[in-house]
Amino acid sequence: MKHLVVIAHPNPESFNHAIAKRFTSALQEKGHEVAIRDLYGIGFEAVLSMRDFAASRAGDTPSDIRAEQQMISDADVLTWIYPIWWTGLPAILKGYVDRVFAYGYAYKYSEGGDIEKLLVGKKGYSINTHGTPIDIYQSIGMLGALQKTSDTGIFDFCGIETVGHLFFGSVPQVDDDAREGMLKRVEDEVGRLF
Repeated sequence: MKHLVVIAHPNPESFNHAIAKRFTSALQEKGHEVAIRDLYGIGFEAVLSMRDFAASRAGDTPSDIRAEQQMISDADVLTWIYPIWWTGLPAILKGYVDRVFAYGYAYKYSEGGDIEKLLVGKKGYSINTHGTPIDIYQSIGMLGALQKTSDTGIFDFCGIETVGHLFFGSVPQVDDDAREGMLKRVEDEVGRLF
């Protein structure tokens, strides 16, 4: 399988990057092909502009958007690894969705007004970290809301089948042994899913 791993954390020494490395290594050990897009590392322009709209309407998708779309098109599985900030996606990842999952590429409307999902056949997976203890997020319904936003509102809307969503809470407060346990869980998920 071909995997595209998109990571959205500005610090290359972050736990999110450690997750991405462990996830990628586990996939490669199983013989999977992996491409990585570190959105901060590549300096992805996250702001959807009027220029983007005009270019798309003229049939001239900007080259940076076209490159990301091609990477998604080439992948069987799209995995997002990112922290939850203010109960949502980091701005750079939201901008990636705004610009890359564009009308006519990821979805479109039929003549009857129905949504046509254009990324059918692909699988999606998310791994999130957050500072809030997981039991608090669970008790207030935040985990379900986060899944609705990304799994249903983005992946499913475009036809991507969500195969899992992993949450790690209290990340800044736990010790290295706990983090290692989380990384082991990432490896186990690769074995279970792929």
